Amino acid sequence: MTAVRPEHNAPGAQRNPAAVPHPHAGPRRRGGPRQRGGPRQRGGPRQRGGRPEWWALGLVYAGGLAVLALWWHGTSSVVGAAGWLTDAARITGLLAAYGCAVMLALMARVPALEGGVGTDRLARWHAAGGRYTVCLAVAHVLLVIWGYALTSRSDVIHQTGTLVFHYPEMLKGTLGTLLLFAVGIASMRAARRRLRYETWHLIHLGTYLAIFLVFSHQVANGAQFVGQPLAKAFWYALFIGVSLVLAWFRFVVPVARNLRHRMRVAEVRFESPGVVSVYVTGRRLDGLRAAPGQFFRWRFLVPGMWWAANPYSLSAPARDGLLRITVKASGDHSRALARLRPGTRIWAEGPYGALTEARRSRRGVLLLAGGVGITPLRTLFETMAGDVTLIYLARRPQDLALRGELDALAASSSAARRRVLCFVDDPSEYSLPLTPEALRAVVPDVAERDVYLCGPPGMADAAHRALRGAGVPGRRVHHESFEF
Repeated sequence: MTAVRPEHNAPGAQRNPAAVPHPHAGPRRRGGPRQRGGPRQRGGPRQRGGRPEWWALGLVYAGGLAVLALWWHGTSSVVGAAGWLTDAARITGLLAAYGCAVMLALMARVPALEGGVGTDRLARWHAAGGRYTVCLAVAHVLLVIWGYALTSRSDVIHQTGTLVFHYPEMLKGTLGTLLLFAVGIASMRAARRRLRYETWHLIHLGTYLAIFLVFSHQVANGAQFVGQPLAKAFWYALFIGVSLVLAWFRFVVPVARNLRHRMRVAEVRFESPGVVSVYVTGRRLDGLRAAPGQFFRWRFLVPGMWWAANPYSLSAPARDGLLRITVKASGDHSRALARLRPGTRIWAEGPYGALTEARRSRRGVLLLAGGVGITPLRTLFETMAGDVTLIYLARRPQDLALRGELDALAASSSAARRRVLCFVDDPSEYSLPLTPEALRAVVPDVAERDVYLCGPPGMADAAHRALRGAGVPGRRVHHESFEF
């Protein structure tokens, strides 16, 4: 591993006269298998095939148009203010329900979507779509109360009570809508920051019950479905189809894979302060076909951990019947990994993610890692051929997890065009500010490379700005976030 000196004419760059000091290697815990085998080389860059996000979005928009056509077909005329309000309520109700179906499909973990679009992009679509869906649901509630109040010539409070307690299936619809609002509030950024991941995940499961209750209300009361068998069949087909896809990829496939592979903890090893590696063994693990850069959702079957499935990337290519994850203690679940014992049973779902070599389009590659974000990039660094440079940023030298492995990979005879550039915030003379000038100083041809980025949110945002300023097109910056 080398640490280079940014050119003195790069504004804000600190001089770096020597290699970052190597901290003492951390102790190993509970003897067990080591990673073996040399680096695997692959051919040159592969062109990124198509833009899967476009066809996925195209299907979503086409479905939305079909929902509007459903309303149009079931509406003979719209008369007066009450009629306009009521039909606006019907449109927003149909679109809100359709939005619920789309949200479920996006999170069904369909391999074509997970590998083609990317898990973090799907999560962003899910979050944005969830906000639109909740807003449509709010509009539906307000418009239907207002429209019905005008029709019956009553006040909105009296009309609300009449709708909720005297219309069939309306109580179910009300409960489902309130539950959907609660999930939406818990998913707001301000609320999510105050919630543990496990708590947020548990609240989010209420979405399933909310959608079931709302669907039951809609097919019983919806003007587009009463006396319209074709429309009702279409709606049932939509929700049953999404439910089957969800059940297959979220339940059937994980159960079958875990029964087949029977994964267990082989070893827990300390890598750096607060960072441990968990080695996983099992049967026929090569059948998982995990690509470098991908991750699994891990559930460790011990008290206090079995009910939470957290996403952790593989930190080494799968080989010799072993998988490995490397995790920094940042929450209850990740801190508990250090206490796992060999033989602990594991339930894992995956592999997921699109931060793989399949997105590569250039011969030259820059891997930009911050902190424990090194984990997926370490696997890519070992397996990518061609001109590959890894920039690794950390707070202190002792925080450079997996440094010994990176030293060995960079020094290997088969990796003549593989470089590791290491920078830390403390001591400051070994730092690298994330600015366009500093990036061009250490990687002069950065604008001609594909860039793979993984790190904490603040670092990733700064890196995006610096890369854009250095001339790297957004389509060649590949980034996945676990801030779901």
